[in-house]
Amino acid sequence: MTSTMTKTQPDATADDPFLWLEDRNGKEALDWVHRQNALTVAELQGDPSYQATFETALDLMTAEDNMPVGAALAGYVYNFWQDKTNALGLWRRTPVASYKAEKPQWETIIDFDQLSAKEGIKWVFGGASRLYPDFNRCLLYMSPDGGDASEMREFDIATKSFVEDGFRAPASKSGFSWLDKDTVLVSAAFGEEDKTQSGYPRVIKLWRRGTKLDDATPIFEGEKQHLAVSGGVEYDGDKRHVLLGKTLDFFTSHSFLRLDSGENRRIPLPDDATDTAIFKGQLVFGVRSPWTAPDGTQCLPDGLYSVDFDRWIDTGEFGPFKTVLAPAHRVSIAGLARTQDRLFINLMDNVRGKVIACDRTASGWSLKPVALPDNGNVGISHAEHFGSSVSFSFTDFLTPSSIIWSDDDGETLATVKSQPARFDASPYVSEQFEARSKDGTMIPYFVVRRRDQKGPVPALLYGYGGFEVPLLPGYAGIRGKLWLDKGNAYVQANIRGGGEFGPAWHQAALKGKRQNAFDDFAAVAEDVVKRGITTAAQLGIQGGSNG
Repeated sequence: MTSTMTKTQPDATADDPFLWLEDRNGKEALDWVHRQNALTVAELQGDPSYQATFETALDLMTAEDNMPVGAALAGYVYNFWQDKTNALGLWRRTPVASYKAEKPQWETIIDFDQLSAKEGIKWVFGGASRLYPDFNRCLLYMSPDGGDASEMREFDIATKSFVEDGFRAPASKSGFSWLDKDTVLVSAAFGEEDKTQSGYPRVIKLWRRGTKLDDATPIFEGEKQHLAVSGGVEYDGDKRHVLLGKTLDFFTSHSFLRLDSGENRRIPLPDDATDTAIFKGQLVFGVRSPWTAPDGTQCLPDGLYSVDFDRWIDTGEFGPFKTVLAPAHRVSIAGLARTQDRLFINLMDNVRGKVIACDRTASGWSLKPVALPDNGNVGISHAEHFGSSVSFSFTDFLTPSSIIWSDDDGETLATVKSQPARFDASPYVSEQFEARSKDGTMIPYFVVRRRDQKGPVPALLYGYGGFEVPLLPGYAGIRGKLWLDKGNAYVQANIRGGGEFGPAWHQAALKGKRQNAFDDFAAVAEDVVKRGITTAAQLGIQGGSNG
């Protein structure tokens, strides 16, 4: 590969013969990528089993009995659906009772294949901002090419039509959210003066109905070197909070509350605050590094804390800080969600999911676990902000995904949807092991293989290790059908750089410590060989996006 790269690049320097690859949109770099892709495609498609394998994978990905996942709002469950007939997808809804039935009766809101055929553009649905309190009006995002830039149009769900002379903006990386029915918050990224160096919004503007987008009023700005700014509205009961933010980089930001006076008051949390929520007058938050609150409370990573937000709005000062959830060894926070009356904390306990339900009363915080299955990947599928419905997803390597639903804030649970099994899981076992990395850190990993395995078999080792994203157990029919069913093993490594054990696990593979992630991956590879699961010659490795 080295000789191919250097021979074809006359501008390569002696110091760095691959410097031309830094210009990722340059002709030389792209031509080289296309040549490597052609080699790979030829190798793959030259395999006699390629076509049958491809068609099996396609059938599984587009099966019409795939489980529809949705979120409840005002009596309906909304879902985006793609299959062989609807390649670009349907945005649709059904009443909650219908969703729980074996065959829901879906009402199509937008058919993107029909819209694309009508307008001659392959529109890719990018989501919608809904207008409180009836949620029928939307600011709809549609990408003309599937990229980051989306066109925005105002849409009426009740009439299933775009609003004539409604809000509309050309494709860009801008963001839009409702302030009220006649005013939109625009996180603008149109002209160069609106953009950060990263190409994301730098300015937030108020855009009033009936006026031109160019005439929108700026109310908030970030610096050119910041990653982005963003704005939106959050409701806590009947209280409306207009929140504005400057994202300095991937993991640090400054948050502001826009007061009725027009002042943008900074919320005095640390720059690396995370897992924030406003719930029953409390500002709930976590931290990525230790922080001493103004009252002396020690806030630690993987813990959750709260302070009286309503008091701060009135006085400009924080009162006493409270611990909602204390940190625990190898337990990290995967996310927060809230219904009208409950706050839910999604935890990972040694890479296995749990959910804690929290309530806030006059006497303080009360916590109790939600009675969900153990030893798998548990997530919060949706939480109805203005209601009491909440649903949870459950899966592991050998168990198809299911949706567990509650209409009463997690008290009563029922499995309402399950993904059909795509392969016979009975011959297989999922195990968790640990490997000792070069610096002595124990790295957990999962192995999925036949329970009657007698000797080494081909194994695929997958890792990620980036952006504080955890790599969790998950069912994959394609993996089972096309890999496990051939007698092979699958290995998933929870290397540093990811978010399996909170911010510290991520920070342990940043910048000068990046080598730790590669050492962790190598340690897992050596460990599966040592255990006799596979051999070096039979081990393949895979990763993507994060290098």
